[in-house]
Amino acid sequence: MASTSIGARALLELLGEWRDTGPSYEALAERIRLLVIDGRLLSGARLPAERNLAVQLGVSRTTVTAAYQRLREQGFAVSRQGSGTTTSLPASGTSPAPVGSGLLDFTKAALPAPSMMQDAVRLASEQVAPLLLDSGYDTVGLPVLREAIARRYTERGLATDPDEVLVTVGAQQAIALIARALVSRGDRVLIEVPTYPHAYDAIGAAGARIVTTSVSVESRHGWDMETYESVLRRTSPSIAYVMPDFQNPTGRSMTASVRRRLLEAAAAQGTIVIADETPAELDIDRRQTFPPLAAAPGSHVITIGSASKTMWGGLRVGWVRAERATIRRLHAVRATMDLGTPVLDQLVVAALFEDYDTVLAERRAALAAGRAAIERIVPDAFPDWSVPHVNGGLAAWVNIGAPVSSQLALAARSEGLLIAAGPRFGIDGAFERFLRMPLTASESQVERAVAALARAWPAAARHPLSEPGMLAAVV
Repeated sequence: MASTSIGARALLELLGEWRDTGPSYEALAERIRLLVIDGRLLSGARLPAERNLAVQLGVSRTTVTAAYQRLREQGFAVSRQGSGTTTSLPASGTSPAPVGSGLLDFTKAALPAPSMMQDAVRLASEQVAPLLLDSGYDTVGLPVLREAIARRYTERGLATDPDEVLVTVGAQQAIALIARALVSRGDRVLIEVPTYPHAYDAIGAAGARIVTTSVSVESRHGWDMETYESVLRRTSPSIAYVMPDFQNPTGRSMTASVRRRLLEAAAAQGTIVIADETPAELDIDRRQTFPPLAAAPGSHVITIGSASKTMWGGLRVGWVRAERATIRRLHAVRATMDLGTPVLDQLVVAALFEDYDTVLAERRAALAAGRAAIERIVPDAFPDWSVPHVNGGLAAWVNIGAPVSSQLALAARSEGLLIAAGPRFGIDGAFERFLRMPLTASESQVERAVAALARAWPAAARHPLSEPGMLAAVV
């Protein structure tokens, strides 16, 4: 039985303007499928009863029945007698662009492996021999990797001891681990919007009551600190999740003033700041660089890092940098989640840290080329779209001028492009006017993607969402 369910009215809000010129049941099924793929409708959620949804949508029950049948045929729904219809994510849904499919995948803002990866793998394989005599279960992190991570933080201005580092299976596990250790069910947690969608997922799974503040590509500083401070005072969240450098998806970075005000406001409420700094060193040409947020005197900041963004997504290695007492607390909780991070992956990451500046130089050059391609090609094809100039990070948060992001993403699939709709990075359907464009794509890939969007745009633009007050309030 599904562990969650969604009511007809709530699903209606998520669907937005779902109708198009084709059969209604097909359009309804396609929109629900997109919601599942984008993660806005959880796999395993029980869908509304056919009769109730038909009433809310103003269609016949036959239309809803046919839509559910279409979802079952595609593997996106399962029906059991007495249990209703639940959503499902088939294998193809978890890997939307399988090798050889011909589809261009813009849902992942990630670079291929750096040129020195093979040398790092070779060195790691030579170093693994002594470790083969052990069990291989490592819930803290290899000393050689924790030393490398600590050394890097120290070089960046945050004195760190290896005992202040816990290695995890990627940054997402780090977020989930922190949430499980520090958040009790019903606690308020402050999160930026838009942001990394799996942060919502991990923190929400801990039972947190999420409160939000916005990050904008159009405002001067990105973060509205007056609102931020007000929300902190009003809600006193247990933790605040932020991405201070090259925020995903907006690409914005906090100024010195924003950083100071954030830390002061959090300290006044006893709020622990969780700084996700996974993209922090992906600087292209920012005028001013900053030490880690935790380097501020007297700050209470837990820092998250990852090898997946700067090194390679195939290395599922992340880490938490915090005070020793916090690391011990996280380690105690971690033992209930898994048995450790893969040893060989850790050795590869440690090897790459030995030549990390060269790795970063290569990444920054690739991101600069991707940014140049987006800033040239997108405005040529869509003069009314607004492409912000970002100084680093992995993506640009493009304003497409109309609330049609979900329709456009859906139509683009038929044109060979997979791209995440703007609401995937928000809550409750916000950000229909935005698309995330990865800087990690080559010029030829950007050309293909924009051509696909241009073909999909006419159909999407004919059916913009209405402008419900909900979206304005969230944004």
